[in-house]
Amino acid sequence: MAVIRDYNKLASDILREAGGENNISSFTRCATRLRLVLNETPAEAKTRIQDLPGVIAVVESGGQFQVVIGTHVADVFNALSALLGENHTGATTKPKTRWLDAVIGTMSAVFAPIVYILAAAGILQGLLIVVGLIDADVKTTGTFAILNFMSWTPFAFLPVFIAITAARHFKCNPYIAVLCCCALINPEWSAMAGRIAGGETITFLFIPLAKTVYTSSVLPPLFLVWALSWLEKRVERILPDVVSALFTPLVCFVIIVPLTLIIIGPVTTWAAMGIASGYNALFAAAPAVAAAVIGGVWQIVVIFGVHWGITPVIMANFDTQGYDSFQAYQTIAVIGQMAAVFGVFLKSRNRELKTTSLSAGVTAIFGITEPAIYGVTLRFKKPFICGCIGGAVGAVVASLFGSLYYAYAALPGLFTLVNAISPDAPLSFIGELAGSATAIVLTIVLVQFVGFEDPVAEEQRGEPANNPVTAAPASLNIMSPLDGEVMALEDVADDAFAQKALGDGIAIRPQSGLVVAPCDARVETLIDSHHAVGLACDNGAELLIHVGLNTVNLQGQHFRPLVKEGDMVKAGTPLLEFDKDAIERAGYDLTTPVLVINSDDYRLTKHQSHGDIRQNTPLMTVA
Repeated sequence: MAVIRDYNKLASDILREAGGENNISSFTRCATRLRLVLNETPAEAKTRIQDLPGVIAVVESGGQFQVVIGTHVADVFNALSALLGENHTGATTKPKTRWLDAVIGTMSAVFAPIVYILAAAGILQGLLIVVGLIDADVKTTGTFAILNFMSWTPFAFLPVFIAITAARHFKCNPYIAVLCCCALINPEWSAMAGRIAGGETITFLFIPLAKTVYTSSVLPPLFLVWALSWLEKRVERILPDVVSALFTPLVCFVIIVPLTLIIIGPVTTWAAMGIASGYNALFAAAPAVAAAVIGGVWQIVVIFGVHWGITPVIMANFDTQGYDSFQAYQTIAVIGQMAAVFGVFLKSRNRELKTTSLSAGVTAIFGITEPAIYGVTLRFKKPFICGCIGGAVGAVVASLFGSLYYAYAALPGLFTLVNAISPDAPLSFIGELAGSATAIVLTIVLVQFVGFEDPVAEEQRGEPANNPVTAAPASLNIMSPLDGEVMALEDVADDAFAQKALGDGIAIRPQSGLVVAPCDARVETLIDSHHAVGLACDNGAELLIHVGLNTVNLQGQHFRPLVKEGDMVKAGTPLLEFDKDAIERAGYDLTTPVLVINSDDYRLTKHQSHGDIRQNTPLMTVA
């Protein structure tokens, strides 16, 4: 995998190879990968995208086209969002999806955006456990009490977080979703559920209510939002437009919350508890077997990107028992793979592989193993197997001590080992340390003993290294591609452009509907909706001319391209036309950012930040 900082170009390349914006039904991300749902998978798309600089691997699983990028996936996702729009729906026909794929896809879409929030709170819980053991008196202080309730906040309000992410996934009103989920965790309902648990009968329209409490719940709010997405569309279809804005939330609220309290909540809670009870029964009957399976197989599950499916089971265990064994073993599986990639680092004599292994190993320390798996261990196969063996044996060792996790770890790894600490189970942490140490030592020894096909560097074979010296980029004048009024990029009414997330540059309010080439260049990218064009300049600078804000929603209407991808153009060559008046009548802001998307590698000199400008007039210099 090549190192890349030009995430905007990578996003554009992925979009092109994946079949364009109209082929992408939806897109999300998790900690390390873009997750695309495609209408059709273009021929050789997997190979072409996997060969792009910055892509670790491509996995087709769970009904998703998953592009593994690593810890910089957020940068690529943000660039893709700018190209498509966060609420993009490009499917003209709904792709066929197996029910299991749909379940896994939903879990990843719902939990991936909030994983770091949960991880931060879990680490804080672990640190408080350690501090409390060192000095028991600190637990009586106000500082400890405040930090403690802070650490539980995202779990207490988990249904609200799920409402936000699930509403985006199911494409319904997020505010109605949050309203309904807030009702589930209203303290008044918790008090009523407590009275029901005490034997009192409380009914809604003569239907007895269950004693289910929804704090920290996963499936009830998830299914609530799913049901809401179905109901909301039908209510909006029935109600007249003049009253829809007011009465759609009212009707949905009055129907969905009682429906959840009566049916959705009790049934989904029972299902989650049932699956958790099945795993717990295996753990109770044969803890070593449960440990060996999870420690040895978990990273195989990660390969296919379906690991989010276990989240409801883990959360159900914490909710009902206050602890969980699954994550104790899951952590050791992660540590085994971390040790495998460090084993490769120690054994390899290839400088590039050593660098890649070290980087992937450091990432794995924080519980993110995809760069280690796809970039190193799975690539050479034997180290991956060694990591699985080490994880299995280490988990068995931990099971002999009765190790458990007493705080949720969103990203299990070395830093979450403290989650195994409990004053009531002193051997738990000792066992987790022993299991982790076993996994590390055994895996590294196995990698050294078993070995792998270590790639020999070119210079080691006596061949000249292919490292040509590249001349420093020359200075290049960028002319204005439009007639219009210049404005500073910071003043653009779009955060992605104003904060220079896509690169530095200048914006222009166009006075006419013609865009021309600002320099001699190659047409690198022409977005399907024709509202933006990417150019590769002779000195290596890469430009993006993005006509208007959110104009992607026009799906090409009012735009006409005058060139195609791959064309070589001279400064002043017409690139595209657009109907300025029609676009403005449709309510769109035509402010056009002119960006150097790899601006980190260049020095920009801007000739003006306000006032009128004509086409082919110097706009900025890139050097």
